[in-house]
Amino acid sequence: MQETNALDEPIFRALLTPHRSMGRKGFAIVMSIFAVTWLGTGAFFMSLGAWPVFGFFGLDLLLLYIAFKMNYRAARAREEVSVSRVLLEIRKVEPSGKTQSFSFNPFWAKFRVARHEEIGITDMAVEGEGRRVTIGSFLNPDDRESFAAAFGNALATARR
Repeated sequence: MQETNALDEPIFRALLTPHRSMGRKGFAIVMSIFAVTWLGTGAFFMSLGAWPVFGFFGLDLLLLYIAFKMNYRAARAREEVSVSRVLLEIRKVEPSGKTQSFSFNPFWAKFRVARHEEIGITDMAVEGEGRRVTIGSFLNPDDRESFAAAFGNALATARR
């Protein structure tokens, strides 16, 4: 029975998340700079009698805030990849919290990587049992390269 448990132990685990270069503090600083600029410029135009400009600047600030919030919401997406000797699991979590799980036999699953000469890896997917599951689509090229190497090695180890 311990042998079965040893087969179930993950050889490889990865949590893939989108990269965001600006944290909460940076967001607050950027929004503060834009708000101060908006107030100063808007007040100047109001003093000239062009009061509609003040409102349009406010609309710009609101749209910028909404764009940042949507970007941060999209960053809540993640993919969990696990490889053991008997099971390859991929769990995708959307920003809304909706989860999809995919399981493959690691002996029959194929890891497909599409490359471009200048960019590097453009697409990664696991194929098998009549299904194709794309993984790491939100990763940057360097992260795709390192993930592909580690994941490929893990699949090779599981098959031995």
